Amino acid sequence: MEGDPAPYFETHIFVCGNRRPEGHPRGDCASKGSEKIRDYMKVRVKELGLKNIRVNQAGCLDRCELGPCAVFYPEGVWYKLDSFAAVDEVIEKHLVEQGRARDKMLP
Repeated sequence: MEGDPAPYFETHIFVCGNRRPEGHPRGDCASKGSEKIRDYMKVRVKELGLKNIRVNQAGCLDRCELGPCAVFYPEGVWYKLDSFAAVDEVIEKHLVEQGRARDKMLP
């Protein structure tokens, strides 16, 4: 809107860090390694010198059965980030090439 300040970050990435009780039918992203995924993504974004990008841990994003998952804003694109290789692919396709890592996208 007119008069609103410019966004502070061009891309804001929320990585689910939700934990549920062991054995919960939906599972949780944290037990699937989302914290290590988030930490790795933060390091890689910095190593690559990508500017105006923030990688954050989120509470439950309500898609843990598909996770570990992350959502990129302002685009609203969801990814399954189940390995460091997946993180590298998403960084390259989404952030560097400004496209989509289609085989990692969640419906």
